[in-house]
Amino acid sequence: MNRKFKYIAILAMLPLFSVAIVSSFEAAEAAKAEGRAASNYGSDTRKIVCGDRLCSDYPGGRAAFEEALRSGVPVGGEAEDDDRMEDDRHMDDDHMKDGDHMDRDHMDDGMMMDDDRMMDGMMMDDDRMMDGMMMDDGMMMDMDDGMMMDDDRMMDKDHMKDGKHMDDDHMMDKDHMDRDHMDDGMMMDGDKKTGKAVHLSRANVPATIPLHHGYYEGEDVHFIITDSSDPTHAEIISESQGWNVELAPLLANAPESATSTTYMFTNGVEGGGVHGFQSEVFTSTPAQEDEYSALTSHIHVTWNSDRSSVLTSEQDIMDAEAAGEIFLTPLDVVLNMPHIVWPDGQMMVKEDSTLTDHTPYGGGQVLDIDMEEMTVTFVAHRGWGPDGRTIYYILTDLTPAAPAEAMGVVSAPTAANLMSSSAAVDLFQFSNGLYGTGPLGFQPGIAAGAPGDDNYSPMWRIHLVSWDESSHTAVLENLMDISAMRDSGDITTTLARPGDMDHIVNCPIIDPFQ
Repeated sequence: MNRKFKYIAILAMLPLFSVAIVSSFEAAEAAKAEGRAASNYGSDTRKIVCGDRLCSDYPGGRAAFEEALRSGVPVGGEAEDDDRMEDDRHMDDDHMKDGDHMDRDHMDDGMMMDDDRMMDGMMMDDDRMMDGMMMDDGMMMDMDDGMMMDDDRMMDKDHMKDGKHMDDDHMMDKDHMDRDHMDDGMMMDGDKKTGKAVHLSRANVPATIPLHHGYYEGEDVHFIITDSSDPTHAEIISESQGWNVELAPLLANAPESATSTTYMFTNGVEGGGVHGFQSEVFTSTPAQEDEYSALTSHIHVTWNSDRSSVLTSEQDIMDAEAAGEIFLTPLDVVLNMPHIVWPDGQMMVKEDSTLTDHTPYGGGQVLDIDMEEMTVTFVAHRGWGPDGRTIYYILTDLTPAAPAEAMGVVSAPTAANLMSSSAAVDLFQFSNGLYGTGPLGFQPGIAAGAPGDDNYSPMWRIHLVSWDESSHTAVLENLMDISAMRDSGDITTTLARPGDMDHIVNCPIIDPFQ
């Protein structure tokens, strides 16, 4: 039975105990008035028993005993405390012992009543009363079952927990909090943002993505494809790899300085390429840091005859074109194709692959690279889209180098060329406020675009959201929340520039459950 209900049941029974105690007291008083002992002994023994002893042992004998009864003097064998009387008799299962213990049918095991205090997994001091709630200095606070209250301490009277907390005269609106996102233990302490507030379920989950094979300078490269600026390529690749490629139209606006080049084959030797022929050929890998970009513009390679071979480098392609064996067609298509394994290198694999809701961002974003199954498993982080919808994203590369190293991802300096480009959109991360599962240890971030939106892109400019110290923090779930709090002066947003350098992150939003 719920403790609260047990406690209420005990309160309901107290009048019954009171009636029984009063009835016993009145019976004793009536016996005194009539000059007789309230005894359980039969009439045959009344003349030889004086209270709790034989009359022969009573000072003065039977006459003295009866005189003591008439005068109201205690007749026990020992002096009794004027304020208390102790009954040493054992009581059966339906009665209390010493006024302190109640049997199982009436009270939780171990529950005790002592003077003015009662404890049922909780305690009340002399000046406080609890009836499923506590009142202190005019404030009422709903109380969790099992909360302990000692004589000198109560729950901070500036707080209230009823799915929410009150701080001074403010109350966080529970309706604004997503039940799946908010931890019931959220607290706000004065003006300090110390609340364990935004506890997302499934905040970090594994996302297994197909690996593709390619070439660079005659050697093997393994990569993934997450986004396409072109709907046709998004559809073709999604179908061929059995994993959804998101449409990101804004990638078409990426400047040439922020992209690399990839050659795709439209005929020739059959293979695992995007179009069903030989594997793609890249012009750089993360080892060529100043040239590499996961965003690749594409050139179609088409053989002029049935005589074809596998080309494994850009030089091979140039030579075949010069020989008239192929012709090249540049396309206005940009794909997001992050490299996972390349000659003499690969993405960092997280040392501990066990995921929890509180797995830290640092130390790598990859959980496993399976070259036999041709898959890579990333950590997918949970956040919010512009309208509050749930999103999951992975991290593959970023600039500058220091945060890339801390996150365990590829350093991609060319991404800095997206700072002023519409190919990158804004992602808001929180630098203080409510503790949570975001990358900086506070609430999760909010993206300005998500798949299905015209302004979606996997390339993010990071903005830091900071709560003013005098503001009472709350969870923000969408762009409207950010705008409203910024207009009211409760938060400020600043463009993140670690080391005073441009900061762009490749964070494709993906569906980890497909």
